[in-house]
Amino acid sequence: MTKRDFLAMEDWEPDLIDHVLEIAARCKRGEITGGLTRRVLAMMFMDPSLRTRASMETAMFLHGGHAIALEPGRGSWTLETDLDVVMDGASVEHIIEAARVLGRYADALAVRVFPKGGDWSVEREDHVIRNFARFCEKPVINLESSRRHPCQGLADAMTLREQLGETQEKKFVLMWAWHPKALPTAVPASAGIAAAHLGMDVIVARPPGFDLDPDDYRAIDELATRRGGSLTVTDDLDDAIDGAHAIYPKSWGSLGHFGRPDDERALREGQRDWRLTQARMRSTEGGRGIAMHCLPVRRNVEIDGEVLDGPNSAVIDQAENRLHAQRGLLLELIG
Repeated sequence: MTKRDFLAMEDWEPDLIDHVLEIAARCKRGEITGGLTRRVLAMMFMDPSLRTRASMETAMFLHGGHAIALEPGRGSWTLETDLDVVMDGASVEHIIEAARVLGRYADALAVRVFPKGGDWSVEREDHVIRNFARFCEKPVINLESSRRHPCQGLADAMTLREQLGETQEKKFVLMWAWHPKALPTAVPASAGIAAAHLGMDVIVARPPGFDLDPDDYRAIDELATRRGGSLTVTDDLDDAIDGAHAIYPKSWGSLGHFGRPDDERALREGQRDWRLTQARMRSTEGGRGIAMHCLPVRRNVEIDGEVLDGPNSAVIDQAENRLHAQRGLLLELIG
């Protein structure tokens, strides 16, 4: 039997994503218990986590399973991810053996690994998460990689359905936000894909020089078209927000300046007004559009505190849905 990995939402057929979201909704309503008894999830955290780790561990516990969290270099061996390296340096364990061994111990392996800078033409290939999937005999779940955060995307889709009801052709604004440092594009790309899956009209609002990867735009556009929505890219933030049903502010770095932090920082200078304010929330559809964010968020930098704490904020519901969406995913994959 061919194993199923979950590396990106768009890798799965939309009907299967809808099925996972329905299981997640049933879990949230308390209709499903058990299903993961004597199942083990191994998690490899090569970068920090709060919601991802806590929600995955909780999901396994709630359904009778067990989660193991490993942090290479902190309690487990430092990990080498270059396939062709001569290992005479600091790294002790190789990704090939680590993936194969964990595949013998656990029913699924979940991995979190951020881009490390350098060359985007290399990072965009997402080699680390894909090599874990290549060498592990059990399903591999992406807990955020260089290119995608599909578990966050599931929670985003679940939240949009809960908050908006019918999502077809409603206006979703993926809004670039200023941040003191360059951040990865995995979350914004996955958020756009989640909205496209729901048939929404996706608008990416960003300053010049901060486009997502062309393949990200292609994935969003193709899925949106297939599901009855659309994709628009603009640098007019206030026009984009006007009449929006959902706004998702999120910072990401300039891919054209990837690996050159000083040049990238200079491009970001003067863009502090790219922030979700209460005034901008008032220009959403009937002033009732929802504000979303994956968290962690820089208060009064990406989003004003009064928006985060106000009646339009869906960020805590969105964070809760990480738990339920992953319950649905785990039950589908190994339940």
